[in-house]
Amino acid sequence: MQVTLSNAPITAIVADALLVLQFDADLRPASASYDAIRASNAQWLADVETSGEAGGKPFETTVLHRPQGFQAKRLILLGAGKAAKFDSATLRRLVGAAVRKAKSNGAANLALALDPALATAENIAAAAEGVHIGNHEVDAHKSKKDERTELASFAIVAAGDHAAAVHQGNVLGEAQNFTRFLANEPGNILTPPVLVAHARAMVAASEGLEIDVLDKDRMTQLGMGSLLGVAQGSPHPPSLIVIRYTPATPSKDHLGLVGKAVTFDTGGVSIKPADGMEKMKYDMAGGAAVLGAMQAIAKLKPAVAVTAFIPTVENAIGGNAQRPGDIVTSLSGKTIEVLNTDAEGRLILVDAIEYAKRQGVTHMVDVATLTGAVVVALGHIHVGLFSNEDGFRQQVQSSAARQGEKMWHMPLDDEYREYLKSAYADIGNIGGRWGGAITAAYFLKEWVGDTPWVHLDIAGTGWIDDNKPYMPKGPSGVCVRTFVDLALSWPA
Repeated sequence: MQVTLSNAPITAIVADALLVLQFDADLRPASASYDAIRASNAQWLADVETSGEAGGKPFETTVLHRPQGFQAKRLILLGAGKAAKFDSATLRRLVGAAVRKAKSNGAANLALALDPALATAENIAAAAEGVHIGNHEVDAHKSKKDERTELASFAIVAAGDHAAAVHQGNVLGEAQNFTRFLANEPGNILTPPVLVAHARAMVAASEGLEIDVLDKDRMTQLGMGSLLGVAQGSPHPPSLIVIRYTPATPSKDHLGLVGKAVTFDTGGVSIKPADGMEKMKYDMAGGAAVLGAMQAIAKLKPAVAVTAFIPTVENAIGGNAQRPGDIVTSLSGKTIEVLNTDAEGRLILVDAIEYAKRQGVTHMVDVATLTGAVVVALGHIHVGLFSNEDGFRQQVQSSAARQGEKMWHMPLDDEYREYLKSAYADIGNIGGRWGGAITAAYFLKEWVGDTPWVHLDIAGTGWIDDNKPYMPKGPSGVCVRTFVDLALSWPA
């Protein structure tokens, strides 16, 4: 289902429901759409405003059936909150919420009216994304689907030519849902070889991408002992997925996106508690976000070269599983004492980071559900962001801010290296109880070297535990929009 654009007067829009934004009465901006409702349905509007039924609070919906002077079957006032706080991220969530509400109420054909002041490219793209985000369901494996109406069409009603913005919104919305689909697949279905198959299928369906998959034999020959050590307890073979996007005009910079993809994480011999372990199917959300971003990048054609590196393994328990106290040799030659087998994500990432450097990336972002410690520090609101270079950090944060993805800059002082000392190897894979998210990031930094780098810990933001008005519980698809924005806005 693709979102479309309409320049027709809102009174002529044929739909099951026409959405009109209603801001808080305090400093409510002028609105031609709102005035059109008042012109033909003045008494109804006055009644719902006076009663407090429609006050413009965020996500509040007020419905008028068979409105006078409109072709739409319903008018829905969609509460948008205070105008001063309204932005594209707010609109994205509002549209997602409206889609979910309308589907539960039997509406299949929807439209959103945007006044000229709000019909910016950013808002229109965000509205289109919101449609896809709200339309996504997580009941793929239910034999009896949840009762709801399937969304058949959605039109954004706005004056002007906004086709490019609608296209970008459709592309980004579909990419996020691809990411969410992958991250929600259970570990018995989505094994590392199956993730490889999804990556190959995505590349085959895209123009401008090339894929190379390093199997166990190639990684053994290269010396990726850190990655392979994590995989040795599983019957499912590991891979390093490499996907390349090359722009039509060669670029001087080369952006690398590295995504952790542990398709299921038991914790290994350092086994996780049973409570909540079922969610460890999303321990590949970082890799899924990179795959989703590459799908969108192939369609939106940024001017910078982008290569994805997705190490994928299953961290399982078995007779061959890695043990605490094992020492492995990474691709760089640096040795690691494995003090805890549940700190496995960093072990697969460092070999991918080293390989990315050898492939000539000039800037690198890695994304991973890396630590429970980042959830303790930041909850489920902010992505933990770490970096070795302020200029590139600001570039990533600017993209995140434009896309409404909250990221918090965390410290990475050299003193944290002391926590990672090992008496028997070059470095230990954990740093003890304190500053766990920071020491995990510092561990990665040891392999990055001088390459401008940002690490994003999404352990608290890659999955939501409760239904939101705009999104069901499950994978969030976080970081897809930031990565695509980063590539599209890359300085010439």
